[in-house]
Amino acid sequence: MRIFASTPLYVQGPGTIAKVGEIATRIGSPPAIVIDALVRPLVGVALEAGFDGTVAIAEFAGEVTDANIAAVAMEIGHAGVIVAVGGGKALDAGKAVALKLGIPMISVPTIASTDGPASRGIAIYDDAHRLTRVDQMPANPAAVVVDTAVIAGAPPRFLRAGIGDAIAKKFEGEGCWAGGGLTKHGTRPTHSARAIANAAYLMLREHAVAGMAAAERNEVTEDLEATIEASVLLSAMAFENGGLSIAHSTTRGLMTLRNAKDRLHGEHVAYGTLVQLAVDGQQGEALMDLAEFLRDVGLPTTLAELGVVDVSEIDLDEIAAAIMNSPHIGNVERPLTHRDVVIALRQVESLGSR
Repeated sequence: MRIFASTPLYVQGPGTIAKVGEIATRIGSPPAIVIDALVRPLVGVALEAGFDGTVAIAEFAGEVTDANIAAVAMEIGHAGVIVAVGGGKALDAGKAVALKLGIPMISVPTIASTDGPASRGIAIYDDAHRLTRVDQMPANPAAVVVDTAVIAGAPPRFLRAGIGDAIAKKFEGEGCWAGGGLTKHGTRPTHSARAIANAAYLMLREHAVAGMAAAERNEVTEDLEATIEASVLLSAMAFENGGLSIAHSTTRGLMTLRNAKDRLHGEHVAYGTLVQLAVDGQQGEALMDLAEFLRDVGLPTTLAELGVVDVSEIDLDEIAAAIMNSPHIGNVERPLTHRDVVIALRQVESLGSR
């Protein structure tokens, strides 16, 4: 058996945040908004103007903990659909509240740093900011509304990270397919997910460099539109239905290192994608080609660029040990050893001197 699931409605373009109210009323009533407290002054007027009458609004700040989720759900009260607006924390809070209340949610990202806005996953933390679990909504967001003018106005670093997160999905999907891995549905990857992952990769190779240049100018162009679509929509469909592999496993290792642990998830994944290629035996020209693309986008390709200076063999051993403990480590064509991973890390690090 194979399963393919995705959001049933994806709306993207400049000014679409004004359409959220209209979309929400078609999905559930009454709607309620969970919005990042820092984002509300930036988009609140345009967002709220699209709703007829008053709408319950809960500002979210802080960590996505069980206590905070319960508090927001209490503040919202009765609702037929949750509209979550902001970055990853606010979107996860909105997802968690919708899950708690048993109602659908609409995702309205104000940055495009990951494909989380279109996914079912909810990262839950404790009060010490430690990840405790990843819950899953019963279905993907009922709608994802991406205002590209808002994304263009956000700090470019976030979109850069979104590209890093998305570019990996082609190679991870191939690894999961070859290694007999399972998707988050607990089933084998679909052919369509592999095709979507490849399409996302090709779109980013064609448009991401120019898309980032547009983002730096706060300008919406067709290159930026393609970059955002690949990073949010296609990337989510690819990983949820195609599986993950070494690139995301590498993030576990990077989280153990000084300085690197504070970098964005997509920056970790970009480096991890190079490790994925090295593990897969794609050395030389293929590895250099991807590294050059990542540099053109502005993403890190060495541990030094992630803030880790004077990288030692002990550092490489620690990263490899964490990678080997990842649940995705088997999603490659051949069984891996700790030594295989260390060798791959060395190969990636050697790119910095070439």
